[in-house]
Amino acid sequence: MSKLSLTQAINAGLRRAMEEDPKVVLMGEDIGTLGGVFRVTDGLMKDFGSHRVIDTPLAESAIIGTAVGLAYRGFRPVCEIQFDGFIYPGFDQIVSQVAKLHARTHGKVRMPLTIRVPFGGGIGSPEHHSESPEAYFVHTSGLRVISPSNPQDAYTMLRQAIASDDPVLYFEPKRRYHTKGEVDLDAALSAAPLMGAARVVAPGTDVTLVSYGPLVRTALDAATAATADGVSVEVIDLRSLSPVDYAPIMESVRRTGRLVIAHEAGKTLGLGAEIAATITERCFNYLESAPVRITGFDIPYPPSKLEKHHLPDLDRMLDGVDRALGRTNSQTGMED
Repeated sequence: MSKLSLTQAINAGLRRAMEEDPKVVLMGEDIGTLGGVFRVTDGLMKDFGSHRVIDTPLAESAIIGTAVGLAYRGFRPVCEIQFDGFIYPGFDQIVSQVAKLHARTHGKVRMPLTIRVPFGGGIGSPEHHSESPEAYFVHTSGLRVISPSNPQDAYTMLRQAIASDDPVLYFEPKRRYHTKGEVDLDAALSAAPLMGAARVVAPGTDVTLVSYGPLVRTALDAATAATADGVSVEVIDLRSLSPVDYAPIMESVRRTGRLVIAHEAGKTLGLGAEIAATITERCFNYLESAPVRITGFDIPYPPSKLEKHHLPDLDRMLDGVDRALGRTNSQTGMED
């Protein structure tokens, strides 16, 4: 076991994938000589050469389009989008080409393409650097969308994504880049949890709290804080946003009777809305109260000095738990 930051774990995952398969190539802005703005690709150009770690122009559409061509020719490209808010120039390539080519060719063409996207807020960045665009891609059939919350998953899930013949959007919680944890670098992929599997990361009996990526840490803190108030919160790390692994969520809600979903993206038509609707359809007779969503607000991402008010924090998470339990809403002083 090695103690690595989430950034180091991603770097190790890329390195292992490149060692195992010469068809794995990396593409992105400043990923070569600089090693990436977050140093995720640090040292890889030196060790694997500029023909496999390719510095590209500032042109996201061209990066994705070139990767589509490489995938056609049997390569396994891994693209880096430097920041979440800059993925939109490549959006057309992703939803019109990457997502559909397998079905359009009746299965003759595979798209083993991984798109890494640093996402979410909390690092004090300027405009376009702290967004949560995952719902756009969850809504697009033909794409897998995943997000690790810890170094071990970052390492393992990235290797699984690169090995997959499906196109994968890999959303990296950049405010957790420096979070450290034990990573088993020699773990066999065949023995690891499936890339699409959700996981209970804290057991509980009173409320089910579902989250992913950067907010899993906050959810775990909320579960600990709630214990002091006599409330047992079960935390589920979604890990895969598309497809969603509903089985552990349903099993949990059937025991707790209460559901809270938390994410940084806006509420309207966000992933929380889909999960709340699906669980209501499938577990209606088990629910003791309506599902609660704790999300970012439906506004353009605010200036960095105000983002702490926008991002769900421990207090808002605990307030959501209270509302699910039918307690007074601490924000309004009223029962929901």
